[in-house]
Amino acid sequence: MKSLIEQHLAAALAGLKSAGTIPDDVSPKITVTRTKDPSHGDFASNLAMMLAKPAGKSPRDVAQMLVDALPDNNDIREVAIAGPGFINFFQNDAAASSVVATVLQQGEQFGRSNKGQGQRWQVEYVSANPTGPLHVGHGRGAALGATMANMLSAVGFDIQREYYVNDAGRQMDILAASVWLRYLELGGESLDFPSNGYKGDYVKLIAQQLKEQQGDKLKHSAKLIFDSVPADEPAGGDKEAHIDGVIAQARQLLGDNYSAVFNLGLNAILEDIKQDLGEFGVEYDEWFSERSLSDHVKTVVQKLDEAGHLYIKDGATWFRSTDFGDEKDRVVMRDNGQTTYFASDIAYIDNKLERGFDKVLYVFGADHHGYTARMYAACEALGHDRAKIDFLLIQFAILYKGGERMQMSTRSGEFVTIRDLREEIGKDAARYFYVMRKYQQHLDFDLDLAKSKSNENPVYYVQMAHARICSVMRRCEQLGMTYNQAQGLQSLNLLSEPEEAELLTLLATYPELLERAALAHEPHQLTTYLRDLANGLHSYYNAHKTLVDDDALRQARLCLMQAVQQVLYNGLTLIDVSAPEVM
Repeated sequence: MKSLIEQHLAAALAGLKSAGTIPDDVSPKITVTRTKDPSHGDFASNLAMMLAKPAGKSPRDVAQMLVDALPDNNDIREVAIAGPGFINFFQNDAAASSVVATVLQQGEQFGRSNKGQGQRWQVEYVSANPTGPLHVGHGRGAALGATMANMLSAVGFDIQREYYVNDAGRQMDILAASVWLRYLELGGESLDFPSNGYKGDYVKLIAQQLKEQQGDKLKHSAKLIFDSVPADEPAGGDKEAHIDGVIAQARQLLGDNYSAVFNLGLNAILEDIKQDLGEFGVEYDEWFSERSLSDHVKTVVQKLDEAGHLYIKDGATWFRSTDFGDEKDRVVMRDNGQTTYFASDIAYIDNKLERGFDKVLYVFGADHHGYTARMYAACEALGHDRAKIDFLLIQFAILYKGGERMQMSTRSGEFVTIRDLREEIGKDAARYFYVMRKYQQHLDFDLDLAKSKSNENPVYYVQMAHARICSVMRRCEQLGMTYNQAQGLQSLNLLSEPEEAELLTLLATYPELLERAALAHEPHQLTTYLRDLANGLHSYYNAHKTLVDDDALRQARLCLMQAVQQVLYNGLTLIDVSAPEVM
């Protein structure tokens, strides 16, 4: 109905332009919204107020001209002008209840649209360094990114889901060195583990695999290693220089075997990440390797140089990112000839846009807030439209258990993994809780609430609404009553209770809500809607008996129940939360 009213207003505006009442070059965005107060009708538009100035008339006069020019619509029983010039639309009862038939006819397709048809978008999310298991902090990006991708796909966009595997660079070398040192400990070497190494138990498990594969083949004296490197931070040294020295020793002493240690750590953790995300309902179309960009990094550096965007300072090569709005210039090649992480990121964004995506969404943690300006700068310097990339910076999720905050540091080894969380509260609760707050807001994740079976637990409350409808249908069969959908659809005029009207409005709102939430990249709008729909269902169930003796009324109410069940299922599916039939 909303889109139909917008079309009618567009037709009325076109007619006024043809009559010369409204200038031809005036093309305001026609907006129709649902009213909050039923006395103001079902829908309202402020189009008249937007046209008043160019028309040289009062808003109420313009509103009257628009109303007079509206095409006939049998679903609208009244159109009224209110206040300074709002146009309010009142739909008839049959139009309001017709949504039930639409839901039941379209089923799982209800709410979906072709708004983004013809547009190919990429969504990148998580992309955590494969240096340790995914912790609950990564979980929010996983749940939000996956849900955003699902919602965009539901409104017609061709979506490609991608994980960028940072399988090159210093952090991976630190992991390799950490695995090797734990391997040496298993061989009887006594050493002070670097303060900047990876300390989690998972490193020891990988070291055990290395020991089983290589025996003592890779063993070297700890004294030989550490006597040649700068002191660590606790001993008055520099932890960064210390770990870099350990890496250099590993490379030298292991020689060709260094890659075996490196790859074992990378592959073990990457497989663990893939398994964790898969069991969390997060799948990707592409796992993109940073190492595959090695040649492309050289190409983009050369391209930037030829365009005059690079300069040499202190032996390093710098990108003039300040020419494109960044706060400072950035190094793309160190004085030792090695390219930086940023150079790889430039090559990656160039690669993405060369693949023909109309839009590239980066779903990153809020700690990347200083990263976006340099990426926009690189995009523009390479000749791409910076409007083709966008960054969604997700605030941190903080896990609480028993009122105590839990730690999430991969480096220190003190963290709660996504696997731990899933085993503790289940995938459904984890996925729902992660997306139920606006991504720009911090999320306090209450583990105890997520496990509770109470109305205060939002996912339990929504799932219970779905299960309650299933229970009604089973009870109908147990009582020997029949469900005749065709008869119910013919009797929808009997749905006259206020709670029924509220449910009908909520059902009709779902397609609008889904499109709005998808385009705004705000999955929390969907969870809020599901909570409202569940609340409407529970209120209706408690206020009115569904399985009444009046056959026509019973069939109508069962149709309404089935429509609510379908929309609950559709919404939960987009978040990848189950819709149980029994709870």
